[in-house]
Amino acid sequence: MSENYPRDLIGYGRKPPHPQWPGGARLAIVFAVNYEAGGESNVLHGDAASEGALSDTPFGPQIGRRNWLVESAYEYGSRRGIWRLFDLFQRRQMKVCLFGVVMALERNPEVARAFAEAGHEIVAHGYRWIDHAELSEIDERAYMARAVAGIERITGKRPVGWMTGRPSMRTRELVVEEGGFLYDRDALNDELPYWVRVHERDHLVIPYSYESNDMRFGSAQGGFVTGRDFCDHLTDAFDQLYEEGATEPKLMSIGLHERTVGRPARAHGLARFLDHVRAHNDVWVATGREIAEHWRRVHPPSPGA
Repeated sequence: MSENYPRDLIGYGRKPPHPQWPGGARLAIVFAVNYEAGGESNVLHGDAASEGALSDTPFGPQIGRRNWLVESAYEYGSRRGIWRLFDLFQRRQMKVCLFGVVMALERNPEVARAFAEAGHEIVAHGYRWIDHAELSEIDERAYMARAVAGIERITGKRPVGWMTGRPSMRTRELVVEEGGFLYDRDALNDELPYWVRVHERDHLVIPYSYESNDMRFGSAQGGFVTGRDFCDHLTDAFDQLYEEGATEPKLMSIGLHERTVGRPARAHGLARFLDHVRAHNDVWVATGREIAEHWRRVHPPSPGA
């Protein structure tokens, strides 16, 4: 077999490093609230078709025309769902990462400002919520620059985290070349952060999850039906990782969307899970930036690795 195979199928292997989370926490949790309404595919935005993903409707992409109901499903997230999620986390004094599609934030900047002023982290979720594999390198690079500039303009602070969601094979290289990011989250392959070498530079990856994620509501892949389903699933994952954390602490990533879990019944299930987390003292609910800064201090990249 080729020695130049570009994938890492081994990772940390049988004995992962002890993360040494602050306070001796048995588990770290990072919540990602995706904000995408107004940045999704739409002929209004110059796209060839309307959005067909994660709309909580039975409609697929519509070629060459708008889809009124898909648009309104997204609008629910920006008009109501995002504020319900904001309140849920604020009442429990839990910090989250707002994965902000910058075109969407530009159309509703109050969202970014409210989360930033409350101490949450604003993560660059691209300028558009589209498949970056379909972009040219020039366009992808330009979108990245616009995303960084847009968040800085709206919040007064430059983002240090990046998450595309639908990356190209060159996205991570562009993130590293851009030079201002502490980490990216375009990976699903581990339960701890890890270092990669890109263009002779060390770069930190904090894995995300499509499994502990509300995108599975209504999914054909065995999705959630009720808020209780979602709560039970997250609780089972939490309890398993918490038990393992007695000797091998891990990181639990949870993905949320304003238009999905922001609905009342689903939000109720999320609230029950948040209260389950709060019942455990030795859990660290952190932002991506906090995770990255901790990992850099405690587990810096090995020279020559």
